[in-house]
Amino acid sequence: MASLRDLRSRISSVKNTQQVTRAMKMVAAAKLRRAQENIFNTRPYAYKLSEIIARLKDQLDPAIHPLFHEREEVTNVLLVIVTADRGLAGGFNANVIKRAEQEIEENFSTHRDEKRLFLMCVGRKGHEHFSRRGYQLVGDFRGTFDKLSFNTANTIADDAEAGFLDGRWDEVHLIYNEFKNTISQNRIVEPYLPIRADRFLTPVMESELKHLEDDDHAFDNDPIYEPGVRGILDVVVPKYLSYKLWRILLDSNAAEQGARMVAMDNATNNANDLLKDLKLVYNRARQDAITKELIEITSGADALEAG
Repeated sequence: MASLRDLRSRISSVKNTQQVTRAMKMVAAAKLRRAQENIFNTRPYAYKLSEIIARLKDQLDPAIHPLFHEREEVTNVLLVIVTADRGLAGGFNANVIKRAEQEIEENFSTHRDEKRLFLMCVGRKGHEHFSRRGYQLVGDFRGTFDKLSFNTANTIADDAEAGFLDGRWDEVHLIYNEFKNTISQNRIVEPYLPIRADRFLTPVMESELKHLEDDDHAFDNDPIYEPGVRGILDVVVPKYLSYKLWRILLDSNAAEQGARMVAMDNATNNANDLLKDLKLVYNRARQDAITKELIEITSGADALEAG
């Protein structure tokens, strides 16, 4: 059995750890509230842009814009993988990395083996994980969530778009954690480029769009495009791609804060349970020590009387 000094030291250490986890939980909760406000304010606009693009693509010739062109042969592929910059968020990072590795193994193992797979890792955890395993990384977006801004989403979208137009990759896919609620996230693999004819909907998007969609008949009749279809697409498509990335970054940030809050809450509760067990062991050890001392004193007194 550990000594009383060791037990006191361990109890003090657990108390200090509990204070840290409780503080981290409060910080994550505050960040989560701001992150939820941001994502809830951004989603409707991103959804409406997605709807406009889908309707335009249905009514127009896909050849009218290069970002709509599907390549006959997919030679090179880019995966944009969004993780966090920090840990202590439960399985948040491990889950999205595992989902990315599963997607690579199932659909892009040949591209990986032939060095035709490229990864753009947004967040330190994903960047470090895949760089240690010899993957071809594009760009460096570590520290993105330390100061998250729309300019970062613009940069990622511009890099992915430029590589697609230059022929460096023929497809771009996004892998990220979608914020569902405080305690759960959806691991999403979403097509990005080329812009597909069918509209991709995540589980959260399907649920929310039921409340957002109305009886808008603006596209029921053939519209007149001014100054021209290509001119409109040149403005709307880049904005759509940037806002899709911005929505995903906000989703991932909110999901990260929710996961960290839950993880720190569990850690605080576990520390509390451990403290109860340690105090019980400490009290028993202290009682045994007192009992032993009393026995020694009594035995010594009896020996003196006998002497």
